[in-house]
Amino acid sequence: MSISTHILDIASGKPAAGVAVELDRNDDGEWTTLNATETNYDGRIQELLLLGVFMHPGLYCARFATGAYFQRQGIQSLYPFVEITFMVAEGEDHYHIPLLLTPNSYTTYRGS
Repeated sequence: MSISTHILDIASGKPAAGVAVELDRNDDGEWTTLNATETNYDGRIQELLLLGVFMHPGLYCARFATGAYFQRQGIQSLYPFVEITFMVAEGEDHYHIPLLLTPNSYTTYRGS
């Protein structure tokens, strides 16, 4: 059971390296942080869930620090953070949550 992500900076045409990402899970109305890490040189995090953390069905949120990423490049951006909230369904064993990013827009989809 795993959750991964990949961020592409489509304005520059390159992976978004060094973006801080936090993964939270909602348990009975309370958010719990499961992991905080950052994307690698290729804009990826292969295992957003830490080893030994069970991915049970429910509500999750990946929070991407996009403003800090653009600020390091001297670019002003509209969104300081992008939060992608998603449902994990019973019986699913992997979720890939990609983010396509520019300083003034973003999009996401369920990857494979």
